[in-house]
Amino acid sequence: MRIGAGIFGGLIAGVVFGVMMAMMSAPTPTGGSMPMIQMVAAVVKSDSVAVGWIYHLFNSAVIGLGFALVLSSRAQSVVSGVLWGAIYGVAWWMIGGLIIMPVALGLPAFAPLTMPMMLPVAMGSLMGHMIYGVILGVAYVVLTRNHRQTIAASAR
Repeated sequence: MRIGAGIFGGLIAGVVFGVMMAMMSAPTPTGGSMPMIQMVAAVVKSDSVAVGWIYHLFNSAVIGLGFALVLSSRAQSVVSGVLWGAIYGVAWWMIGGLIIMPVALGLPAFAPLTMPMMLPVAMGSLMGHMIYGVILGVAYVVLTRNHRQTIAASAR
């Protein structure tokens, strides 16, 4: 159950974060701008917003699974889900937003923090990852709690 809760919680949080990325713009090397979700597509060598969404939701599910595997024993209440979710979100901002994504786009790791035009994008990404993590943590706790209550009720 915890694996399913992690994946489903990751997808719920991923939809919210994806909507945020669809509304956020990032500068392009040519001086224009593009939606962040399209920049996500560029990681897999596409410029399609649909591909960006598919890749983002795939990652959201995998990262949610990781939360369930690593933090399930710590996320036992809504408060602990919020706390560990936020921490997990920040960790993924550093791994994904500051290392994996820039390197995949041909930039050095941590480039968003060192390029003045990208700093607002980096801060928006940080907030998005934190919100993703909080939603994931709360969704995980609620889903696993509901499952435990269902099992307890059926045992009576």
